[in-house]
Amino acid sequence: MSFIYQSVYEVQEFTLLSFRAVTNLFRKPRYLQDTLQQMDIIGVGSLVIIVLTGFFTGAVLALQSANSLKAFGAVNLTGQLVSLSLIKELGPVLTALMLAGRVGSGIASELGSMVVTEQISAMRALGTDPTKKLVTPRMIATTTMAPLLTVMADLFGLVGGWIVSFYALRLNTELFWTTAIRSLDYNYALEGLIKPIVFGFIVGMVGCYFGLRTTGGTQGVGRSTTQAVVTASILVIVADFFLTKIVLELRP
Repeated sequence: MSFIYQSVYEVQEFTLLSFRAVTNLFRKPRYLQDTLQQMDIIGVGSLVIIVLTGFFTGAVLALQSANSLKAFGAVNLTGQLVSLSLIKELGPVLTALMLAGRVGSGIASELGSMVVTEQISAMRALGTDPTKKLVTPRMIATTTMAPLLTVMADLFGLVGGWIVSFYALRLNTELFWTTAIRSLDYNYALEGLIKPIVFGFIVGMVGCYFGLRTTGGTQGVGRSTTQAVVTASILVIVADFFLTKIVLELRP
């Protein structure tokens, strides 16, 4: 029973922190400089790993899908399969998982270090709200940067798929890009952009939550970092399932 109580308590505290972070958007001060700095750290700092992840994911998709499509004589549809797989599913999820590993851990370790060195207590003593100063800028940054990084992952994934299709599978360039683009419609693109917004919010808030509840000195910082990465990754996959189901239910 203690595990159930603890789980309910954790969910309650996380929900309250998320609610406070969102409501801080409507209260001054805004801390615009901190938000822009976090956007730079999270967005620009994650660009290389996101581009590499998207590129090689698209390349692998092209190889695997072409190998399977050969049995049906439909290798020409490789571009369609790569684009749909990336934009609807793999692009948003893999981007979020990379952010959980890089950004979620960074946020948790940074805030955890501030907790154990009593910088958070000092901020409260000076009359500064740590949630507004530290959590809200990071929440805004992850929520806004995740869709943009997902677009980059999708783009370079398509480029990776095209390179493999052209050089390894000898597919015509125009055929690949025509099938890839024509297979997409407004609903697919919208789905591929809604998911990263939710995933970015999850990664940012989970990192902040575990960072602020750090206890036990430097060992506690490491423990909070690990918990943040694992929890954010699991929540991203779970949220992906429910978002996909909702989208499929709403689609005519």
